[in-house]
Amino acid sequence: MEEKIKILLCEDDENLGMLLREFLQAKGFNADLYPDGEKGYKAFLKGKYDLCVLDVMMPKKDGFTLAQEIRNVNSEVPIIFLTAKNLKDDILEGFKLGADDYITKPFSMEELVVRIDAILRRVKGKKDREVTLFKIGRFTFDTQKQVLVSEDSTQKLTTKESELLALLCSHVNDILERNYALKTIWVDDNYFNARSMDVYITKLRKLLKADPAIEIINIHGKGYKLIAPVPKEE
Repeated sequence: MEEKIKILLCEDDENLGMLLREFLQAKGFNADLYPDGEKGYKAFLKGKYDLCVLDVMMPKKDGFTLAQEIRNVNSEVPIIFLTAKNLKDDILEGFKLGADDYITKPFSMEELVVRIDAILRRVKGKKDREVTLFKIGRFTFDTQKQVLVSEDSTQKLTTKESELLALLCSHVNDILERNYALKTIWVDDNYFNARSMDVYITKLRKLLKADPAIEIINIHGKGYKLIAPVPKEE
């Protein structure tokens, strides 16, 4: 029998939290509900969760703080934020912390499940792929282990960083179309996902700056290009 997907649900609205937990359980998930960020973090340290659904505005520890602490422990577990806020800065802040998705209240619980399923499919698809190594300049990039290795450093990447770098590497010295990258990694090419991708491009530039021969450039109106020396085929 296949083990149920385990979800950490943190929501301080008691009624909404209970409805969400019951709905997720009815859909076949194993959902644990906690009313604040402190209890949620303690639960995360003790349990093994496949995905986190975090309300942003919570007592004791808000969702952004909780997400940062979770990321310090596990850089790969998917995170979805729930919030009544719809300000662009708040949503971008969530993506900077490595969020996989962001839903503003009120929302359909069916929509939440659809988004959870989409994220889990991407995660499973990534795990099912064979190990792929890219050699770019001084770096070796292992897409399965999500590490970027050079002679003097090993850098662990988040899931989004790894997926985006893999796309850039597969189009090395060629244009990676912006809309294609958005739909491949974020599913939807809306404003917030586009801004999120810009944030990750900036992060990747910092990770690769140790090699001056590597550059990620913007191609106006089209997308990005990873410029890097690649090994010659013998």
